[in-house]
Amino acid sequence: MRSLASLGYYKRSPERGAWFSLQYLDRTEASRKHFFTAEEMGDKEKKKKDTNSSGSDRVTLKKEIGLLSACAIIIGNIIGSGIFISPKGVLEHAGSVGLSLIIWVCGGGICTLGSMCYAELGVTIPKSGGDYSYVTEIFGGLVGFLLLWSAVLIMYPTTLAVIALTFSNYVLQPAFQNCLPPYVATRLLATICVLFLTWVNCSSVRWATRIQDVFTVGKLLALALIIVVGIVQICRGYYDALRPSEAFEFRQDPSVGQIALAFLQASFAYSGWNFLNYVTEEVVEPRKNLPRAIYISIPLVTLVYTMTNIAYFSSMTPEELLASNAVAVTFGEKLLGMFSWVMPISVALSTFGGINGYLFTSSRLCFSGAREGHLPSLLAMIHLKSCTPIPALLVCCTATIFILCIGETHNLINYVSFINYLSYGVTIAGLLYLRKKRPNLARPIKVNLLIPITYLIFWVVLLGFSLYSEPVVCGLGMVIMLTGVPIYFVGIQWKNKPKWLYSLVEKITYLGQRMCYVVFPQEDPSETEPLTASKATD
Repeated sequence: MRSLASLGYYKRSPERGAWFSLQYLDRTEASRKHFFTAEEMGDKEKKKKDTNSSGSDRVTLKKEIGLLSACAIIIGNIIGSGIFISPKGVLEHAGSVGLSLIIWVCGGGICTLGSMCYAELGVTIPKSGGDYSYVTEIFGGLVGFLLLWSAVLIMYPTTLAVIALTFSNYVLQPAFQNCLPPYVATRLLATICVLFLTWVNCSSVRWATRIQDVFTVGKLLALALIIVVGIVQICRGYYDALRPSEAFEFRQDPSVGQIALAFLQASFAYSGWNFLNYVTEEVVEPRKNLPRAIYISIPLVTLVYTMTNIAYFSSMTPEELLASNAVAVTFGEKLLGMFSWVMPISVALSTFGGINGYLFTSSRLCFSGAREGHLPSLLAMIHLKSCTPIPALLVCCTATIFILCIGETHNLINYVSFINYLSYGVTIAGLLYLRKKRPNLARPIKVNLLIPITYLIFWVVLLGFSLYSEPVVCGLGMVIMLTGVPIYFVGIQWKNKPKWLYSLVEKITYLGQRMCYVVFPQEDPSETEPLTASKATD
C-alpha cells in the first residue's frame, strides 16, 4: 500500500535560493505529519495492492514511446497547418516556382542538420525538456531560465492557440460557406478542443500517443491524396508552371533578404522537428530510438513537403496560389469537385493532432523546469496512478485558453518565430561549447563538427537578415525574453526570502498535491548514466 509518504513529500529549501524549490523529505517520524496517505486521498484501489515495492510499481514517467510513436511525435508536430498555408509565403518571397521548391528542399536539409545535433545532445544529456535542459546543463541556470520563461510565457501557448483556432475555423467552415465563422464560436470550439486533449493527456500517456499515431497517419494520407492527384495531373500534361523555362521566371529580382524571409516561411512549416527531445525520458531505449526516429522522420517530411508543393503547382498557377489564403482548400475545390470537403476536414484533423503533440511536449518542458527549481515544484509532480504530469498539463492548458481570450494571437506569431530560432542557435552553439568544455563526456552519438558549424552559419545569416528586415518585431521578441532576467534574480537567486512566502508556496503546493493526487517521480539513476559517469573524469 503506497502512500505519498513512501514516495517523498517536500519542505522548503531556502539554501537553494529559489522560492520555487522544494526538497524531498525522508520518511521519518518527525516528517510524517507532512504526508497524507493514499487512503486519505480517497483512493480505495490502493488498499488492495501489495505493500511491496517493485520496478513496475515505480512512480515515474513511463517509457511508452516506441520507435513508431517517436516518429509520430516528430511528424505529427511538424505537419500541422504550415504545409497547407506556408506555400503562399514561400512563393511570395522567393519570386519563382523553381526557387521556392529549392527552398523547401533546403529547409528540410537544414532541419536535418539541426536534428542530428539534437540527437547527440539527446543521448548525451538524457533528460526531458529539450533545449531548456541542454542549455541549463551547458550554460547554467540564467540562460536556461530565459528560454524556459519565453517558451512558457508566450511561445507554446501562442502556437497552441493558433493551431486550435485553425482547427476550429476549418471545422466550422462548411457551416459558414459564405462568411467567416463567428468570433465566439471559433474561440469556444478551440477551447473545447484544448480542454478535451488536456483531459486525454492527463488520463494516459498511452492514449495520447495513440491519438498522435492515428492522426499522424491521417495527415500523411491527406497529403498523399494531394500528391497522387498532382501526379495524375502531371501525367495528363498539366505541368506548365514546373517547366524550367517558367519555373525560374522571377516576378521580382531575388535578393538575399527576400530569400531569407522565404526560408523563415518554410521553417514555420518545419517547426517541431526537435520535439521528441522534450520527452526523452519516456522513449523506450532513447539512445537507439531517438536518433532513429529523427533520421526516419525528417527526410520523410522533406519528401512529402516537396512533393506536395509540386502537386500544388500542377493544378494552380503561381498567381492562383498567391491569391489563396488556404492553398489545400483551393486545390480541393479545383480538382476534387464534390469531394472538395475532404481538404478542410483533412486540415482540421491535421491541426487536431498538432494540438495533441504540442500539449504532450510543452507540458514536459514545464515539468523539466520545475524539476530544476525554475518553476513551482508542484509542476514537477506526476499522478500517482497514471504517471502523467497533470499540474504541468493544466498550466499549459490554462495559458493557451488565456491567449485565446486575448484574441491578438496572429500579432504574436512573429515574436514566437524569432524566439524559437534564437533557442535553436543557442542550443547548437552549446553542443560546440560542451565538446570543448567536457571532451571526455560519454557520447553514444557524436556528429561531425561541420554539421553544427554549418547550421550555425545558416542560423546567423537567417537571424541577421530577420533583424534587418523586421527590427521592431525581433526587438520586441528580445524584450519578451529579457523580462525573465529580474524574475530569475528575484525568484531563483534571492536566497533570504521572507518565511511567509515560503509558507504560502508550501501551502499552495500541498493543496495542489492533494487536489491532483500527484507526487514527485522516483528517478532512475541509470537514465543519467552518460552524463554523470564522466563527471569524475572531466
